[in-house]
Amino acid sequence: MVQQRAITDAIKTLADVENRFHLRRTEDEQFFTEWYEDLPEINDVEQESLDLIRRRYLYHLTDGHLTEGTVTLLLGSPLLEKANFYDPPFKMRGEASVEIVLDEEDKEIETLRGRIDILVVQNRFWVTLLESKRTTISVMSAIPQTLAYMMANPQSDKAVFGMVTNGNEIMFVKASQQGTPQYDVSDIFSPVPLRNRLYDVLRILKRIGQAIET
Repeated sequence: MVQQRAITDAIKTLADVENRFHLRRTEDEQFFTEWYEDLPEINDVEQESLDLIRRRYLYHLTDGHLTEGTVTLLLGSPLLEKANFYDPPFKMRGEASVEIVLDEEDKEIETLRGRIDILVVQNRFWVTLLESKRTTISVMSAIPQTLAYMMANPQSDKAVFGMVTNGNEIMFVKASQQGTPQYDVSDIFSPVPLRNRLYDVLRILKRIGQAIET
């Protein structure tokens, strides 16, 4: 018997995703170095562009909660464009459908379905955008579902990356299915403080771009 469920219904916690996909949080500090080692530099023009992105975001945020579409226009899309994810060799797909079939021995088959906001380059970089009305909830709350989406990666021999944001917080995640499936997450970055952490975000995006090109 095949049971069909939405990923948002089936995966709500880290325990859910870890148990269903036999994932574990790695304790190896060298597993996810892409968010803090060998980060490319950004030039003055890029910094000025990021300052503008931050000012615009904070300007619109003063009127209250922003919709998911507004966060995409003000923050998500400009950051991906600055990181060159809109240009060759990368491809973009918005609202991509995801289907994961779980078929374990002696258990019924379960199909999980969902939609990822933005999918970049051959299923190796996933972007999840949360509505800003949920900024009282940490982006960590979206990590379980994002990991579930990442497990749909057909290139199981290669690591996959994700970016999760609700506008006020941005976090990166890496997962690998080689050997024992494992994952780790980055620090949380925010455009709100005076020091523009979007500089760090762009550098990480560029580093991930280098990683998934290889």
